[in-house]
Amino acid sequence: MFPILAFDIETIPDVHGIRLLNDLPKHLNDEDVVEFALQQNRAKNGSDFMPHHLHKVVAISCCLRAGNAIRVGTIGNEQSDEAEMINDFFKTIEKYTPTLVSWNGGGFDLPVLHYRAMIHGIQAARYWNLGDGDYQDSRDFKWNNYISRYHTRHTDLMDLLALYTGRTNAPLDQMAKLCGFPGKLGMDGSKVWSAYLAGQIKDIRDYCETDAMNTYLMYQRFRLMNGALSPEEYNDEIEKAQEYLSEQAEQGKQHWAEFMDEWLA
Repeated sequence: MFPILAFDIETIPDVHGIRLLNDLPKHLNDEDVVEFALQQNRAKNGSDFMPHHLHKVVAISCCLRAGNAIRVGTIGNEQSDEAEMINDFFKTIEKYTPTLVSWNGGGFDLPVLHYRAMIHGIQAARYWNLGDGDYQDSRDFKWNNYISRYHTRHTDLMDLLALYTGRTNAPLDQMAKLCGFPGKLGMDGSKVWSAYLAGQIKDIRDYCETDAMNTYLMYQRFRLMNGALSPEEYNDEIEKAQEYLSEQAEQGKQHWAEFMDEWLA
């Protein structure tokens, strides 16, 4: 089995970028800068959603299934800056060449990572391989790479399940709950900026990890549906995930204790 890397990112508005692009006065504090940008967006398109290139990454969480092990974690630590996290994410892809799995990764997570990696001058040759790279297996990437929408080396489950129409996209939280998984616990993307201002970086990272795990579990359910796993193999994968998370909960990781309580309720 190829390694599987289910991932999720959390972002905040790029205060520095907003100041730079709008030549804002220095006396404005960060909250006022963001409110200025939000008002601009509302006037332009009726939404608070920031353009992708003005999202600053504050957490990248991954669920890695490789060999006989499963691991979940957030890249770096609470003090890691954006460039470090993004660089380490692409280095993980370089190391494992996994099947990347996301929920709306093609619509949000990866474009954000692309723009931010370019801003920081980060190299990601393995990820951008389209069949003409210097790797021994580069020819394989011509037919299955991370960039092409209809390839499976990156599987955006939300996009795939909606048959790439964009009209029938389902939220991860709702689909996870409908499939018997915990879904989101205690936070969602709209609360990340306020949590960041309150210094709750650990809470953001923990929340991001649970989204990565929900995405991983949904991928295993998809693999059952498409025949990649037999019912017995699927049950084994779910049991392995539960055993791992139970161990994490026993080690004092509260978000996994809450996750398992919800899952087994």
